[in-house]
Amino acid sequence: MTTSLPQAPPIAQPRTPQEKFVDRGFIWLTRICAYGIALLLLFIGLRVAIEAGPAISQFGLGFLVTESWNPVTSVYGALPVIYGTFVTCAIALLLGVPIGVGTAIFLSENFIPVAVRTVLVFLIELLAAIPSVVYGLWGIFVLIPILRDFGGWLHNAAGWFPLFSTQPTGPGLLPAGVVLAIMILPIITAISRDSLASLPPELRQASIGLGATRWETIFRVLVPAAFSGIIGAIILALGRAMGETMAVTMLIGNSNQVNISLFAPGNTVASLLASQFAEASGLQVSALMYAGLVLFFMTFVVNVIAELIVMQVKKF
Repeated sequence: MTTSLPQAPPIAQPRTPQEKFVDRGFIWLTRICAYGIALLLLFIGLRVAIEAGPAISQFGLGFLVTESWNPVTSVYGALPVIYGTFVTCAIALLLGVPIGVGTAIFLSENFIPVAVRTVLVFLIELLAAIPSVVYGLWGIFVLIPILRDFGGWLHNAAGWFPLFSTQPTGPGLLPAGVVLAIMILPIITAISRDSLASLPPELRQASIGLGATRWETIFRVLVPAAFSGIIGAIILALGRAMGETMAVTMLIGNSNQVNISLFAPGNTVASLLASQFAEASGLQVSALMYAGLVLFFMTFVVNVIAELIVMQVKKF
């Protein structure tokens, strides 16, 4: 009886000069594109900073903690819009991340037939194609009446709590946050689903082979393995929420006041720019540019923090 010896792997053939030239060309092209994106980002930041120069020199860092925004007296402060941006984005993430990641898990596993799953994926991705103005109109005519009734009951039952201390009358922080949650759902769901679906099938097979249940495999193996992609989806969704203008402008109330109640009207940096930039002049334009620079910096810091989180998770 003869036994066949394992065959050695084939020896890689040396690359031709033409193939090496193509490789070098591709490497340099990708470098140029990467450097070009970095330079474009730097140019945008410098341009906005230059336009915001007069406001920066006049208000300094006090611009970040001043509540007044008065074009008549030329006194401007960004605290209300910074607060409104953080609150609406927090509401959007608190509602959108669990639903989006849960939907991604549901669509990436074999819980339902493939035909039904394909239809659901198409419908979720279709949400991203709806214009923001349509979301705003839907929020005005459908969402605000629902939240007004629910908020009235919540205010009567728990009005002593600061978050529900204001009687809901219409536009406010909560309607804007709920609509933002709906708008970021397609981003979170699509990217998280792709991250989960691209995992090697050996991970599922090995986990189940070791005795893990289906849910243990999902939450202890698959989700941690796709964590970097899920974090990337959340950061992209957060960028969409921070920069959304029309829907938020239509639903938030455009009030430059800090109010801890979720039912009170507020404002965001993006909605402030959308509502006042067309009629602004002089120092007000510079103040709006200063607010835009603050939003630019906030987005940059959020992305840096997310990248650090991903690096720590990969190291772990």
